[in-house]
This record gives sequence, structure tokens and C-alpha cells, in this order.
Amino acid sequence: MQVRPTGPILPPSNIQGNALMVVIAIMAFLACLTLGGVSMVRATASSWQSQISREVTIQIKPDEKLDMEKSLARARDIALTFVGTKEGRILDDEATARLLEPWLGAGLKLDELPVPRLVVITIDESNPPDFTAMRAMLQDEIPQASLDDHRTWVDRLVSMADTTVLIGMGVLGLVFTAMVLTVVFATRGALSGNRHIVEVLHFVGAEGRFVASEFQKHFLKISLKGSAAGGLAAASVFAGLSLWQRHAVATPESDQATALFGQFTIGFSGYMGVFATMIVIALITTLTARFTVMRTIAEIDSIRSDPARIDGLANG
Repeated sequence: MQVRPTGPILPPSNIQGNALMVVIAIMAFLACLTLGGVSMVRATASSWQSQISREVTIQIKPDEKLDMEKSLARARDIALTFVGTKEGRILDDEATARLLEPWLGAGLKLDELPVPRLVVITIDESNPPDFTAMRAMLQDEIPQASLDDHRTWVDRLVSMADTTVLIGMGVLGLVFTAMVLTVVFATRGALSGNRHIVEVLHFVGAEGRFVASEFQKHFLKISLKGSAAGGLAAASVFAGLSLWQRHAVATPESDQATALFGQFTIGFSGYMGVFATMIVIALITTLTARFTVMRTIAEIDSIRSDPARIDGLANG
């Protein structure tokens, strides 16, 4: 005796299901793209903050009675006496000229210009030195010297990064809200086209949990396909931009993009966030389908238990 294999209650593909899959793919792409952008901005801001906070600069203004080379060496030695400093580097004439080249052009003769000279001190970020005491000692030994610990720039950068991340999280929240509402209405619209199947199954004695489970499996497949397509598309965008950036080093386009957006790399945590977004979208769609089916069955039971409503539907 051969038993015929049972087929699915719902058709594997129809217009409503395909439309819902496209909607889920689009919303998943937007959500993953926003999440990756927020992750990229946060990583870039953290890198900038680390680069700025690991160094301080001593600036010495030129003076006729000042021996610049001795003053630079003396300023470096004073800074290195403090606990929390690692090394000091005096910027020579060539390095200083390169810093000024974008504004004053090439071929500068620093001896003919009153250009300040710089000493760069690398500090221990976990145990920074006493900048107040360092600044006071430098002023006593070399009145033309001034210490810049970049605290103002670091504070502004942290504030800008926090604001950017906050705006990004707000945009991500709006995208998720729009995604949830879109998925809910699209799922309900797809279920409305299959309402007759729910009614027939329920009338022949199928339990609500069984019917909901069948619809849940059907929409889980749709949501997984749609969210996977959208998530992979967003991941491909970041991977493609990162690959382009690595192969276009030192080009004007790459330099401008790096200056504006940083590195187009979201890292392992970013890709895990994309994967988590895909799972969340699939769960939202599946739970929406289940709740909608259960409510549809409750409405059918309510109509069947109220003869007046049945007559009203028949007359309409």
C-alpha cells in the first residue's frame, strides 16, 4: 500500500506571497544599510578620537633671541620627564614645509618666514601625564612655547560622533518602524487572499494552532528569502565599497570618500548586525502571520456563533 505524500496547504508561490517577499527584501536592505552606516560612522569616529588623543603638540614661536634647535630639544626633554609620556619627535624643516604646502605652496624657505616649529609627544592614553604641570614648566623654561593637548578637538569630535550615532539610531528606528508596519499590512493583505483556505480548514475541524502553524511555516519561508536577499544585497554594497577603496588608494575619488565617510568597512560586528536584522525581520513576519490567522479564526467563530451576523453577511 503506497501512501501519497501530502502537499502544502498553501500554494508555494502566488502573487501576494511574491509581493510580500519583494517588500521584505526592500525593507531589509534599507534596515541593514542604515545599521551598517551607523556601525561605520561609530568605528570611524572612534579611530579619529584615538589618533588625536594619543599625541600632544608643543609649539614654539620664533624669536630673534631664541635658539630654535636648542629650544626644541629642551621642550622635548621637559615633556619626556613626565610620567605618561612615551616618546618625542621634533618636526624638521621638511616635515613642517609639507604641513604648510597645501596653503603656502612648495619650495618654502622657513628661515625667511616666522613659522612656529612643533614637537610631537606620544602619550599613554590609559595613563596620561599632568598637562597643567607640563604646560607650566614649559612656560617657565621656554616662554615662547605653548602646549596643545587637543582636548578641545577631542571633546568636539566625541560630541559630533555621539550626535551622528544618535541620528543614525533614530533613522534606524524609523526604518524598523516602517518595516514593521509594512510587513504587518503586507502580511495581512497576503492572508486576506487566503482567507477562504482558513475558513475551509476550520470548518472541517482543523484546530486553530494547526492552521496557524501551516501559515507560519509558509510565511517564514517567504520572510527568510526576502530578508536574506535584502541583507545580502546590503552586505554586498559594503563589501564592494570596501574592495573599491582598497584598490583605489591614493586616488582623488578614494581620498575624498575616505575624508567624508572614513573606511567603508563595517567589520565582523557590522555583518553580525546585518544577520541579526535578517532574523528579526523573519521573526516579525512569522509572528504577524500567526497572530493574524488566530484572529481570523476567532472572527470566524464569532460570526458562526451569532446568527444575526451571518444573516447580515448573507443579505449583504
